[in-house]
Amino acid sequence: MFDLLYEWLKQFDIPGIGMLQYISFRSSAAIITSLFITMGFGKKLIRMLQKKQIGEEVRDLGLEGQLQKRGTPTMGGIIILASIILPTLLFAKLNNIYIILMLVTTVWLGIIGFIDDYIKVFLKDKEGLAGRFKILGQVSLGLIVAATLYLSPDVVVREKVKNAKGDFVKEIVVDGETGQQAVNYVTNDVKSTKTTIPFIKNHEFDYQWMVNFLGDSASWIRWIVYVLAIILIITAVSNAANLTDGIDGLATGTSAISGVTLGILAYVSGNIIYADYLNIMYIPHIGELTVFIAAFIGATVGFLWWNSYPAQVFMGDTGSLALGGILAVFAVIIRKEILIPILCGIFLVENLSVIIQVSYFKYTKKKYGEGKRVFLMSPIHHHYQKRGIPEAKIVTRFWIVGIVLAVFTIATLKMR
Repeated sequence: MFDLLYEWLKQFDIPGIGMLQYISFRSSAAIITSLFITMGFGKKLIRMLQKKQIGEEVRDLGLEGQLQKRGTPTMGGIIILASIILPTLLFAKLNNIYIILMLVTTVWLGIIGFIDDYIKVFLKDKEGLAGRFKILGQVSLGLIVAATLYLSPDVVVREKVKNAKGDFVKEIVVDGETGQQAVNYVTNDVKSTKTTIPFIKNHEFDYQWMVNFLGDSASWIRWIVYVLAIILIITAVSNAANLTDGIDGLATGTSAISGVTLGILAYVSGNIIYADYLNIMYIPHIGELTVFIAAFIGATVGFLWWNSYPAQVFMGDTGSLALGGILAVFAVIIRKEILIPILCGIFLVENLSVIIQVSYFKYTKKKYGEGKRVFLMSPIHHHYQKRGIPEAKIVTRFWIVGIVLAVFTIATLKMR
């Protein structure tokens, strides 16, 4: 919206108005606005939720201090969603296909989570929205994202052109004023299923490699593989964030850390100078996503004001499903989805702990007639609670691990 305001105001030659066109300025404005919304209006929403008795129904799982949370307002994810959407509408360029896709993701998963919370709170059904409908919603979003990335002419990557020998083609550019010569690589914007892969020299992996054995058909079947990968990533990360949202501030803080990292990756991928220096693929127009992720960071950090221990409000599925899905789609768009197991390592471990616990319990029950457990309780943060570690200490330690993983993720850009 402000980019349209800039186009109108620039005719008046107002000093400083040019700042509105810079991503850095608009990102800063987005994060400040997002913080203002969460911290300024969060209290009002919490009071409204309390007044309407929209509280958390906490089951007794034998965890210390758990029952004290009974009645704490839930559906606070509405604060997060508003704090992401409004600053993005204000400061991002809304004709950018990537911004549109991220707004659709936020609203789509927010609605699914809201329906789930509504069923739990107002219809008094503890199971909430049936799992198959959640999966259907996530799969549908995956199809929308994949179709957009495949069909939109604006979604391209810039590649260096190679000759028949496999060498990069160069051209000599002469400065018309000074006469100085410079040698540049010849580039071309193309549709691609390539993504970034860590620890490899050229830092790129093409999904077509997985179907090269199919010969001529590989060129179009690769898109099917790409679509399936996107669906899997969105579903897995979204559900993992939902599982992580079990103790005060854990999912929110972890998401904020991942958001900062993805923001850095988006910025360097959308800056031709940094992309060339780091030898990573340059994605035209992707830098605009920095504004969106700035709003995301502001929303999650601001929500921590109310959600840190002891929480005054829970985000509910309205927030947790959206946070995980946003991180997944963002990573896919900037072609860093293979880094998710590293960056979102906390989510991965939480998810794996549930899978291991359930699988081992079923296996031992079938074999021995009595189910056994690997962890005292899953997801794994509850395991540490059962061991008597205070909730706040668990969250802080998980954040520290998340920060280490985030730093390592960024470091992979130079590790090859």
